[in-house]
Amino acid sequence: MTQVLHLGYSPCPNDTFIFCGLASGRVSTHPHDLKITLADVEWLNRQALSASLDITKVSITAMLHLLDSYWLLGSGGAIGRGCGPLIVAREAFPPAELMEKRVAIPGRMTTANVLLQLSGLHRGPLHEMVFDQVMPAVQRGDVDAGVIIHEGRFTYPAHGLTKVLDLGAWWERETGLPLALGGIAVKRELGSRVASFFEEKIRQSLLHARAHPEEVWPYVRQHAQEMAPDVIRSHIDMFVNDFSIEAGEEGERAIRALLEAAAVQQNRSMPALPLFWSS
Repeated sequence: MTQVLHLGYSPCPNDTFIFCGLASGRVSTHPHDLKITLADVEWLNRQALSASLDITKVSITAMLHLLDSYWLLGSGGAIGRGCGPLIVAREAFPPAELMEKRVAIPGRMTTANVLLQLSGLHRGPLHEMVFDQVMPAVQRGDVDAGVIIHEGRFTYPAHGLTKVLDLGAWWERETGLPLALGGIAVKRELGSRVASFFEEKIRQSLLHARAHPEEVWPYVRQHAQEMAPDVIRSHIDMFVNDFSIEAGEEGERAIRALLEAAAVQQNRSMPALPLFWSS
């Protein structure tokens, strides 16, 4: 009997590159069918709060709120070095001057916002918005600074903005670990067999994309909208790496370290439940 599962991921090039094999049917998921939704990661985070998605991309720090309902898969995630969110502004100023400024963030549950809070550099007003609206808000002067993610890392100079702080580099200096930005979560109620099945299918989809980049390019380009081809390729090169194939021990350490730091910062207890289906 065919089981229909709801899969969510973002339209960003790293996700569409990884999931194209599943979306196109090149990688079979029989006996499961997929209903696929592409949406901003903060929307996906909030959908996962109500457990309305069976398998979904989430911000790693959102897992603090999701562990009762979801496991993490070992494949498909975004973990790495030199790939973290940036704080940008129209004019340069020392990070120490950020404290009371108006800062735009791409969602309160995002890893980007959690890193901002962990840095201790900001206690002023936060303006929550979809990630692609952050740079325009900074440009217009609606806010004093913004935390940018995804392709913003490559395009902010073209918007006349300057870097105030690289939050990923700050995290790496503080911990010596790579930064865990996002992961793929699967409902615990689906069981370990389904979790194992889709961990392997996502891995196969990624490897298929690497072996046939020309085949997945139209799908990636379709969802990247106005992003320039060189930016798309840089985006994929930065966010899709060996950790995306398998988080491994170092990736798991990075995830745990970030969640533990976030739990302390938010005065929460780290959930005792296992993070990964295979734990």
